[in-house]
Amino acid sequence: MSLYSFGIDPISCHAWNKDRTQIAISPNNHAVQIYQKVDTEWKKIHELSEHNGRVTGIDWAPNSNRIVTCAADRNAYVWSLRDGVWKPTLVLLRINRAATCVKWSPQENKIAVGSGSQTISICYFEKENDWWLSKHIKKSIKSTILGLAWHPNNVLLAAGSSDFQCRIFSAYVKEIEDKPSATLWGTKMPFGELLYERGEKGGWVHSVCFSPSGQYLAWVDHNSSVNVADSTQDKILTEMKTDLLPFLSVLFVNETRLVAAGHNCSPYLLSYYGPGQLVLEGKLDTQKQSSKSEMSAMQHFRNLDKKAKEQDNSELDTLHQNSISHMSIVDGDPANVTSISSTGKDGALVIWSTKV
Repeated sequence: MSLYSFGIDPISCHAWNKDRTQIAISPNNHAVQIYQKVDTEWKKIHELSEHNGRVTGIDWAPNSNRIVTCAADRNAYVWSLRDGVWKPTLVLLRINRAATCVKWSPQENKIAVGSGSQTISICYFEKENDWWLSKHIKKSIKSTILGLAWHPNNVLLAAGSSDFQCRIFSAYVKEIEDKPSATLWGTKMPFGELLYERGEKGGWVHSVCFSPSGQYLAWVDHNSSVNVADSTQDKILTEMKTDLLPFLSVLFVNETRLVAAGHNCSPYLLSYYGPGQLVLEGKLDTQKQSSKSEMSAMQHFRNLDKKAKEQDNSELDTLHQNSISHMSIVDGDPANVTSISSTGKDGALVIWSTKV
């Protein structure tokens, strides 16, 4: 485990470059800061400041080395590095509410942007006019999109929203790609087709994630549950309710193991063994020993007077001192992830080993 601090401002989202030597973060404002690791420290080398609203999503395409950002100003930009300077290109989202999340497709030829306008914008580059166009997915969506995840086939898209539902849509764009082959999630895949919908008894769906093969779909709700849908078993749903605080982010670290993190300030490891068998293995964080220092009699009574307790120990026994808002893969391929990163509202970045 490695802990790095980027100040006291919350980090709303982050993304890594291909070789993990640079990281892009947003300190809960309109800017995106890019840091490069120098020895054991992080040095700021760029700042992307085209947005005029709070940045809500960042994704960094590893092969084309392009960054996409979205924000509460209803805009998204694709950033390309030219002559050592990041240049923005506007994406035409055509939405009337804030953009909330953004993801590159696996082949990096499409961008999915969720928003508060009950819409998912699927964006692709039109060479003739040299701009990014968008098509809208609106079917059955009744509220804000909070999380997005692409299927490995580059066509299916999972979306979680604040109407308590997790859905899978077809994001097939005939203008730029060949007709997709059938999958276990569905066979007919015209653009915008709803292939799966579930979650009527849960809470807000904060984060969604496909397994490396695309056979399983996991999501986390605001009712402190973790859910896995299994396409190999007729899309049967396995739900595990926990006594923990709600999770905000979920990641698969191999085909059957996943990590969830959120308001508990620590990532938790889970294993899926089949329908009805989702097991909480434990948390990745090791407990810190709180050091009890000697107190003077005056300090003792001052704490009793002000806080009605003998000791003033407000520090948590976790590395993160506030909620974890976002997680990303750091090392390993999707089928065997060896380390992940988390950022939170405490302004910290932590790199965790998933080998427990």
